[in-house]
Amino acid sequence: MHAWPASEVPALPGKGRDLQIHDTATQGKITLDPGPVARIYVCGITPYDATHIGHAATYNAFDLVQRVWLDTKRQVHYVQNVTDVDDPLLERALRDGHDWTELAERETALFREDMTALRILPPQQYIGAVEAIPGIVPLVERLRDAGAAYELDGDVYFSVESDPHFGGVSHLDAEAMRLLSAERGGDPDRPGKKNPLDPMLWMAARPGEPSWDGASLGPGRPGWHIECVAIALDHLGMGFDIQGGGSDLAFPHHEMGASHAQALTGEFPMAKAYVHAGMVALNGEKMSKSKGNLVFVSALRRAGVDPAAIRLALLAHHYREDWEWTDAVLAEAEARLARWRAAVSRPDGLPADALVEEVRAALADDLDAPAALAAVDRWVDAQNAADGDDTTAPGVVSRTVDALLGVAL
Repeated sequence: MHAWPASEVPALPGKGRDLQIHDTATQGKITLDPGPVARIYVCGITPYDATHIGHAATYNAFDLVQRVWLDTKRQVHYVQNVTDVDDPLLERALRDGHDWTELAERETALFREDMTALRILPPQQYIGAVEAIPGIVPLVERLRDAGAAYELDGDVYFSVESDPHFGGVSHLDAEAMRLLSAERGGDPDRPGKKNPLDPMLWMAARPGEPSWDGASLGPGRPGWHIECVAIALDHLGMGFDIQGGGSDLAFPHHEMGASHAQALTGEFPMAKAYVHAGMVALNGEKMSKSKGNLVFVSALRRAGVDPAAIRLALLAHHYREDWEWTDAVLAEAEARLARWRAAVSRPDGLPADALVEEVRAALADDLDAPAALAAVDRWVDAQNAADGDDTTAPGVVSRTVDALLGVAL
């Protein structure tokens, strides 16, 4: 599966700062020192609907991670999956009378278009669950043969008790885990499971549903969590720098994935940092497909909204913050974009070298994009209030905003 084209990232003078970021597992900020190649895995979409603002906010956050690392003169190895076979996708296809593969391909193509418009840097590997199945099956067999998994009526479940570190990502108690498991794709009430929280690794073939050769597992399809584990281990290996996604993935997805990988390898941890973006609401409720209260990036683009304004609206909120999308949020972003473009359109201006370091410092401090925007706002206000004679300044500001914030002025 191919990703989307990368926008050019301007090189800035000097060198950026190492990233300090909030780690869900340790419940505090840690400083990452990845070495010459920084490794990041971000969980991708289940393509049964278009990209909404909540998706865009998440991928924008991890785009900032890439840009901070690139500014430190590191290479970035970024991997993302597409869950192109799963219950929600099959249910939507059945409901609407569509072929599930065509639905997945269409929505994935639209996602690529949205990411390109928002200037989100693409992953080096963009892997669908279906194409990962040949690598998933041996991992499930290994877990089963090691006693970390068991069969139940043809399905294969992972035993959470096989990982002594289980629970160390989300730090939830058993009751909270059980409730979230039921809400987020698990089946804690299924009779016969060793532990209600045990997640499915391999689902035996069901009538009318797609299935693949599972070797000794029999025909079926993979569970959700093992999909990401197989892709991450194959392309990044254990101990990669960041496992990222929305805050609703901390449990069960990232918790289970970490345990799968740790049980498979005997190593700890799967990732050095578990980083989670906040949720976006509309009309007082979390934006989600199940609620039907979505603001789609593609719809905004069709309505003539500049993608740079959409990106500025996302950047106005700290990535870990839960916030609400409103018309006022977008209007403020559009006004900011107009002010910034007017300021850098002048042939000269006030010196901007200090601004570069202010933006770098803000983003290195747990991706504080609002502080970075405020720094640019101060330069723009000063630029509009006084005459400067630095002919390089507008270009420096434009390149800084482009390279570090992904906004083309």
